[in-house]
Amino acid sequence: MGVPRIPLPRFAVGPVGVVVAIQVAVLTAFSGRYGFHRDELYFLASGHRPAWGYVDNPPITPLLARAATEIFGNSPSGLRVAATLGGAATAVVVALVAREFGGGRTVQAVAGAAAALSSLVLVVSHMLSTVTVDVLMWTVTGLLALRLLRTGDGRWWVPIGAAVGVGLVNKWLVLLLVSALGVAVLLAGPRSVFRSGWLAAGAGIAVLLVSPTVVWQVAHDFPMLRVAAEISGDDGVENRLLFVPMQLVYASPVLVPVWIAGIVRLWRDPRLRWARALAVSYPVLCVELLVLGGKPYYSVPLLILLMAAGVEPALRWLSGGRRAIRRAVAGAAIAVAAAIGVVVGLPVLPPAALNGPVLAMNKEPGEQVGWPEFTAAVAGVWQRIPPERRGTAVILTRNYGQAGAIERYGPEHGLPQPYSGHMSYADWGPPPDRMTGPVVLVGRFGPLRALTGCRVVAVHDNGYGLDNDEQGTAISLCDLLSEPWSAFWPDLRTV
Repeated sequence: MGVPRIPLPRFAVGPVGVVVAIQVAVLTAFSGRYGFHRDELYFLASGHRPAWGYVDNPPITPLLARAATEIFGNSPSGLRVAATLGGAATAVVVALVAREFGGGRTVQAVAGAAAALSSLVLVVSHMLSTVTVDVLMWTVTGLLALRLLRTGDGRWWVPIGAAVGVGLVNKWLVLLLVSALGVAVLLAGPRSVFRSGWLAAGAGIAVLLVSPTVVWQVAHDFPMLRVAAEISGDDGVENRLLFVPMQLVYASPVLVPVWIAGIVRLWRDPRLRWARALAVSYPVLCVELLVLGGKPYYSVPLLILLMAAGVEPALRWLSGGRRAIRRAVAGAAIAVAAAIGVVVGLPVLPPAALNGPVLAMNKEPGEQVGWPEFTAAVAGVWQRIPPERRGTAVILTRNYGQAGAIERYGPEHGLPQPYSGHMSYADWGPPPDRMTGPVVLVGRFGPLRALTGCRVVAVHDNGYGLDNDEQGTAISLCDLLSEPWSAFWPDLRTV
């Protein structure tokens, strides 16, 4: 006789809906503060150059950026509607995951709230990034995989394939989840799900969805793999050293006991034997990331799924002996963690107050400050060029954030389209060979043999004393171009 399984309760529409409504209200209230993040500026630029791929990411996030700004306005708050909806969807999916483990109304609501307040989800629900979509697709894939394991119904392979395919068209990291879950099911079962003929159908759907992106990458010699290899080469050692401590931070320190309780529950509870593979998949994924030198936050979506399994035992512990003391301690810890998470993850402080602990824990708020002022500084240098020479003048930037800012805010100052050798901007250039100078050079470059008479004429100051990546950027003016752009443009390509 088989072990009885936990019955599946109804979805807690009301309590989860309240959680999501509060989440959306808070995110919307702060979505317009500060300004665009450098990556958001890059996604806006990419979205206006639609393609099946880019040097460093597939097309979904740039297309979302374009759709959001077309519908809701070309502003930070308009763009971030997509991020807010992604965060809200993630909270709902995590509540559904808790339901798969037998969680009732309270458990589902707490799981959704914990997901919404977890450090990574909070950050990527505020600003649109590839991670915003990636976290959502990992949790969706995890939910569907759990439904497959719980029911044994092979037809669930079809939506799993669709979710994986959509995830791949956003970021290829979902392959890490697929491989970790696959190995875990082989180790912990139930292996019978691999004998379903629907597995081939699901795999076929995933391949069909991602094939245009793969074809683009093949045609361009797999630039995403080159970028990934360079990032791993540059940061791999640091990622490995920080991997364990960052597991305790990225999901939120107060949630560490909850996801640990989830692992223990999945392993020990005989009624959840079918879900043991989820517990096993986490150490498998950690090994993959340590071998590859991947960033520590890559594993956080899986921790969020395990957290959903740990909510019920955590609530039981709070209702045990000395419940008043336990609840007081837990409440204080949650309040402190939530306050720190909101301050670090959302733009609640004045920009001048970000220096110090906030930027040390999360540098992303600093990358949202000062772009209009930055563009105005570039415009001031541009105005030094005599009007009769501007027809052949070029603005060349060191990175895609600078180029994206000038592309977004430059028209207000009469600036032309900027150029850059960074990431996909390199593919969108070079300037026409007839553009022989002068050249406004934004940022520090190595020796550029084709440019003469360069001198620094301005230094960017964001006006807040904020020590972000662009504070103190030098803006130079160069006189002449000694050879065509097409001849030395390959030397400017950077990742």
